[in-house]
Amino acid sequence: MADVNRLAKPPNGGLSDDEAKGSGNENDSIKIHPITYRDVQSATEKIYNGGINKTNLQYSDRMSELAGMKLFFKQEYTMPTGSFKERGVVNALLNLTESQKRCGVIAASAGNHAQALAYHGKKLGIPVTVVMPIVSPITKLQRCEQFGAEVIIQGDDVVESKDHAMKTSNETGKVYIHGYDDANVLAGQGTIGIEVIDQMKDIGEPLDAIIVPVGGGGLIAGISVAMKQLSPDTEVIGVESDHCDAFKQSFDKKELVTVEAQSTLADGLAVSRLGTRSFMTASRHVDRVVTVSENEIAVAILRIVEVLKTVVEGAAATGLAACLFGKLNHLRGKNVAVVLTGSNIDTPVLNRCLERGLVNDGRLVMFQVLITDRPGGLSELLKLLVQHNASVRDIFHERPWVQEDMYSVEVRCSVDTTGWKQSNQLKDALEKKYGKRISWGKDKVLMISGTI
Repeated sequence: MADVNRLAKPPNGGLSDDEAKGSGNENDSIKIHPITYRDVQSATEKIYNGGINKTNLQYSDRMSELAGMKLFFKQEYTMPTGSFKERGVVNALLNLTESQKRCGVIAASAGNHAQALAYHGKKLGIPVTVVMPIVSPITKLQRCEQFGAEVIIQGDDVVESKDHAMKTSNETGKVYIHGYDDANVLAGQGTIGIEVIDQMKDIGEPLDAIIVPVGGGGLIAGISVAMKQLSPDTEVIGVESDHCDAFKQSFDKKELVTVEAQSTLADGLAVSRLGTRSFMTASRHVDRVVTVSENEIAVAILRIVEVLKTVVEGAAATGLAACLFGKLNHLRGKNVAVVLTGSNIDTPVLNRCLERGLVNDGRLVMFQVLITDRPGGLSELLKLLVQHNASVRDIFHERPWVQEDMYSVEVRCSVDTTGWKQSNQLKDALEKKYGKRISWGKDKVLMISGTI
């Protein structure tokens, strides 16, 4: 069993022991300990006294109907800074010594961890410095400054930002708080598991499974510890984007694996290697790990906006994506909790996600067709669209590049439909009229397939 006193006030500012050592060798003299349920219990009392409020567990009839399972959504996005990160941050800050609080803390983050640290550091009177990569969203950077944190822009990615933060920590004595491998952070995130079990008891329903998005592994590590202590039969399932599946590969191989993190809608999960403590803890308690595609994430974001009337970031939507797209068919008809981790998504990114969701839901169709450039040619096309209740979103005429016929024009058109049934009916009608003169190319945003 882990040394609870040691976990309560970890050395080296809460770093993973292998990071503090600098070698990454788990056989070094400093031993890494997984967190325990006692750590999560301790965190529960601290964070509620430290200003964290319980979040709601929302049941949705419509989502349950769509997924074929009874879905309960844990609303972590309702935290003041818009993510679950506040739980772990508050627990870590409250476990600092008085001298550490006076000196201040530092962290590397591109978003949610930085905001949570800045917000609660200000409330607790603890100086906060956050090192953010140059790719960090401007809105998140500005929020950190508004919360009173010192913001340093350094590094092309979070790894380079962390190197700078670690160097600054060593030079200034500021405590480095790791976003997903600090023992106190993991314990704080685990309080979600306790809340979900209590809320399901209040509802009077057993919990068959809980689905948790996985980035660095801190959230699922903490939740899995609490869940297996309080409800051992509840299945704990991790979900990642298939563009960054570090946990899936590590879980399958039973050892930490480093992957190349590709660009993903679930940017909050784009971590190439899990935390050592996080993986050690999670691998003991997690039952299953699945991945979802970018298109599936986009549709899940769209469903959450339309059905739950809520805006979430890509990482938060991965759990629902797994439910909607056949990754967890063994849970059909069962009670499933889905953790909606955060809502910090930039407006331009949200717009792209929604449009991609519409495309992959069969509700936004793009095609290009060669029609006569004489009077009546466009009218005939529009008449056909009207007959099939398709609403024109954009239309563009291309003349200089048409080589087939001097009196023809290529029309590129995007239209809104109600879904795959209508889209495929429209496709058949257009192909019947225009034959080989119409095309549906991948490079033109949409193919009509009905596979998603």
